[in-house]
Amino acid sequence: MRVRSMMPNDADRVIEIYGKAIKSGHATFQEDAGTWENWDQGHLAECRLVACDDGDTVIGWAGLSGVSNRCVYRGIAEISVYVDPDYQGKGVGKSVLAALTKASEEQGIWSLEAGIFPENEASLALHHSMGFETVGRKRGLGRMSYGPMAGQWRDVILLQRRSQVVGVE
Repeated sequence: MRVRSMMPNDADRVIEIYGKAIKSGHATFQEDAGTWENWDQGHLAECRLVACDDGDTVIGWAGLSGVSNRCVYRGIAEISVYVDPDYQGKGVGKSVLAALTKASEEQGIWSLEAGIFPENEASLALHHSMGFETVGRKRGLGRMSYGPMAGQWRDVILLQRRSQVVGVE
């Protein structure tokens, strides 16, 4: 496995992996994966990474979204990390998240944030293992419209990783 920058020809596979995660009902409130154009507009141009198998097939990806247009938040980004279900538990998420963290610091980002459903224990464990701390819980943040928890109000665990390299004086 190797991690590299996301290329335009990775778009279909990125959306496919996102769609598979959505079907689990524990990845996002979003009901469908949408189009590449939607994805592209919702993520920063920097720090778009993919993990690939030996045949260069994308098996996971990571990207960043801005949290606010206000200048004080320019160094804060929300992360997205998704791994094809066939490759989960094999270190793909850890590899792409480590690379994303390094790339974000190279871009001057000092704080990474994640919002994860409490039922997604594997994702919570991954983030904690990579230096993210639980900083809060939004109770009943949104009502699921699909999947195994359709109709239920869902909590979201908030995590943060503060850089030890950027923004420390």
